[in-house]
Amino acid sequence: MRIAIPVSNGVLCEHFGHCEKFAVIEVDASGDSIRSTAEVEAPEHQPGLLPGWLKERGVTHVIAGNMGSRARTLFEEVSIDVLTGAEPGPAEAIASRYLAGTLTTGRNTCDH
Repeated sequence: MRIAIPVSNGVLCEHFGHCEKFAVIEVDASGDSIRSTAEVEAPEHQPGLLPGWLKERGVTHVIAGNMGSRARTLFEEVSIDVLTGAEPGPAEAIASRYLAGTLTTGRNTCDH
């Protein structure tokens, strides 16, 4: 499993398509702990680009604050699972809570 979390200034960026970087988190084979984390510069914003770009980097899951319905559909088309409504915080902490089953999510407020 490889999780991508959009980040800006070191924390989850609530506007998915306009983040500075992605924290790409490699999870061990058992699926319960983080093996490594790397920050990757996000490409220039272009509608529809990110699902394929992240898939090429081996991403299987995305945890985001807010994401439009079209983006969700594009991620589904490339078999990347998406979880929205995550609260801002450090990427590794968010991923750890997700793996432990304790990540709470709120409402996805993106309307496009």
